[in-house]
Amino acid sequence: MRREVSITLAPGQEFRFDLEGSEPLSNEEARRWLDEAFISLECEPLRASGKVLLADKVLTVAQAAGAPLLADAQWGRQFAEAASAALARPIVRVDVPAMAVTY
Repeated sequence: MRREVSITLAPGQEFRFDLEGSEPLSNEEARRWLDEAFISLECEPLRASGKVLLADKVLTVAQAAGAPLLADAQWGRQFAEAASAALARPIVRVDVPAMAVTY
């Protein structure tokens, strides 16, 4: 099954990660990785209630990481693996300007 994660930071600024052939992370490992990135990048919850949904976490981590981290081959691939596994979706599209995560 094809697995791919794409992140759009701005018009014309997109990062694509083909995860074909790599061993998927477990859901627990993926959530832990996203939690650590959320904290280390000092992300803020999107909702006033303070509740952070997985899709919100993926979106805010991508936004905080920006081009410098997403362009780093190792970090970008780890993010893509974590996003795909945590959301349990083979195809994930993160659109930061639209504040949307689609599958």
